[in-house]
Amino acid sequence: MNIHEHQSKQILKKYGAVIPEGVFAMTVDELIEKAKSLKTEKYVLKAQIHAGGRGKAGGVKILDTIQELEVAAKELLGKKLVTHQTGPEGREVKRLYVEESSNIKKELYLSCLVDRTSSKIAFISSDQGGMDIEEVASSSPEKIITTKIEMSNEILENDCEKIVRIFNLNDSAKKQAISLIKSIYKMFINTDANMVEVNPLILTKEEKIVCLDAKMNFDSNALFRHPEILELRDLNEEEPTEIEASKHDLAYIKLDGSIGCMVNGAGLAMATMDIIKLYGKEPANFLDVGGGASKEKVSAALKIILSDKNVKGILINIFGGIMRCDVLAQGVIDAAKEINIEVPLVVRLAGTNFKQGKEILDNSGLKLISAENLDDAAKKIVEAIK
Repeated sequence: MNIHEHQSKQILKKYGAVIPEGVFAMTVDELIEKAKSLKTEKYVLKAQIHAGGRGKAGGVKILDTIQELEVAAKELLGKKLVTHQTGPEGREVKRLYVEESSNIKKELYLSCLVDRTSSKIAFISSDQGGMDIEEVASSSPEKIITTKIEMSNEILENDCEKIVRIFNLNDSAKKQAISLIKSIYKMFINTDANMVEVNPLILTKEEKIVCLDAKMNFDSNALFRHPEILELRDLNEEEPTEIEASKHDLAYIKLDGSIGCMVNGAGLAMATMDIIKLYGKEPANFLDVGGGASKEKVSAALKIILSDKNVKGILINIFGGIMRCDVLAQGVIDAAKEINIEVPLVVRLAGTNFKQGKEILDNSGLKLISAENLDDAAKKIVEAIK
């Protein structure tokens, strides 16, 4: 689960990090009233959306007066920002954040994330703050240090020294940077975070280490332990179909392709998506109905797939273990009775009760294409949508 910049900064502040003073609001009038409390020569106005690249898209503005702030806020609120992370459809700005300006001497980069390959926590640090870290990694990989940490209650001083080495700070600023890393590590462990990114992390002309921007992502499976973080969820920033899927306990992620997928098991779902790409088409979604899905859950899944206007065909790929193929077949029929399926539908069933499931589908009167195996299913759905 992602949260907004202003929310991320408040969490960092709670754990001891230094952030610029700022206020957020959902309306311009509220923002201007709150901004009057800030003691600053300039106002930094920031659009709050769950996407990077806001500055390049016009989502960050520096204003000299409260009057200029009001004009800029009216222009920004409700505007659709298009960045490299939003896609061409963009993201509507529904909340604004304004903070005090900072005297920047140096821009740095710092992030912390779960490294699933090594089962460790990785800190990435660079003296190239304010840029896309992917660009830095491509053009100047020597400018990035990755330090992998064994998970424990505290981070070792020696590891902190490794992380900040590339910043090339004086003793006072170095001490502040190490303190920040300890704070981020503690927060990361305590909140079940997946990722924390501070870009840029700045050294001010007053020799202070300040988090000028912040992004956070949390493990959705651990949110039951953190109701205070779950309260920060902004449904306006999430795909409506993904919200609907979560109501039915479905693992669903919308993609940009044309073939909808309904599969049981994450590994099988990934394999299904891969083989669709192998035959020259793109999957429209990742959807795992789970091992013990009911016919109601299957019906809901099919409706969600068909709500995507980009879907030109559907591939159902079920390997029955806990999941019974006859239950899935009945769910497909129930959904078909409520919605008109006008796109090709290819079904591959194997495992528990697959013969009964196939018989139910064959006798349903639905226009569907039966497949013997996954390779056969992928070929048939790609051919069917041509």
